Amino acid sequence: QAQLAESGGRLVKPGESLRLSCEASPGIYNFYVMGWFRQAPGKEREFVAAISWGGGSTDYGETVKGRFSIRRDNTKEAVHLQMINLKPEDTATYYCAARGTYTLSSYRPDYDYWGQGTQVTVSS
Repeated sequence: QAQLAESGGRLVKPGESLRLSCEASPGIYNFYVMGWFRQAPGKEREFVAAISWGGGSTDYGETVKGRFSIRRDNTKEAVHLQMINLKPEDTATYYCAARGTYTLSSYRPDYDYWGQGTQVTVSS
């Protein structure tokens, strides 16, 4: 059964950095586009970043461009989201997702598998 497991979320102060990780079962990691979304209380789930199957193409949401970066770690079959200069508005539950085609997408319904989420709170 396909599985995605996020980790790394915690409380940080504004301006600090944090790295989230998503470990994927081999059936997903080797053949799918991987993405990150986030959802704050009372808001819709928002696209954060996506990376292609080979890792050569990435895409980012407008609110995180220049601060977040996504990459694959083939040794651990994981996808990482490195976040710098965190802001209170980055507070949300962050979800890892996998898409069953090779084309990047920022559209939530395009993703087939989802993790349970990891909480990131940015507060002084």
